[in-house]
Amino acid sequence: MDTTQIKIIAEPQTLPENCRFTLENPLLEGPSVRFSSGEETKGSALAEKIFACGNVQGILIAGNSVTVTQNGTEDWRMLGKKIGAAIREAISERKPLVSKEVLSKIPESSKIQAKVVEVIQNQINPAIASHGGYIELLEVKNNDIYVKMGGGCHGCAMSSATLKQGVEQTLRKEIPEIGAIYDTTDHASGANPYYSPGK
Repeated sequence: MDTTQIKIIAEPQTLPENCRFTLENPLLEGPSVRFSSGEETKGSALAEKIFACGNVQGILIAGNSVTVTQNGTEDWRMLGKKIGAAIREAISERKPLVSKEVLSKIPESSKIQAKVVEVIQNQINPAIASHGGYIELLEVKNNDIYVKMGGGCHGCAMSSATLKQGVEQTLRKEIPEIGAIYDTTDHASGANPYYSPGK
């Protein structure tokens, strides 16, 4: 199989330690899968190859994309080339990109939804209430969750950092099986005067 023709688009994310690699075809059908250490990757060829690149502390495989979190300050232009090569190599080997064992451990969406609601109500919303904000769970698809920010968080310039550094960390700590976390808030329509689209 000629993997040199596989197109991969690398997009550094809001947090500089994250970069998303998007392909034209799906890497994974169904639930998203997150790996937070090299020890968890056994039998999952894609995760094994990416962690072998070095400076990687976490990856999220969701549909046709892989979001990689590095544990250093390596230039993504350099690290990205290694990760792109690792993705192509994993595909060419025709081994399971994600092991069946890993996929079998992902709970049903209803169980994840119940846990997410509990964490939001008991931990997250009380913590951001002092800023007049709140987080609302809109939907759970497989193990991916869709949230909306409201109150003081709606249109706030710090909302992205709040979601990534606070809300996401709390949810992942309490519910490791969560896949991707999507913020569906239309922040451009918020009333906060300090926000401008594109930040």
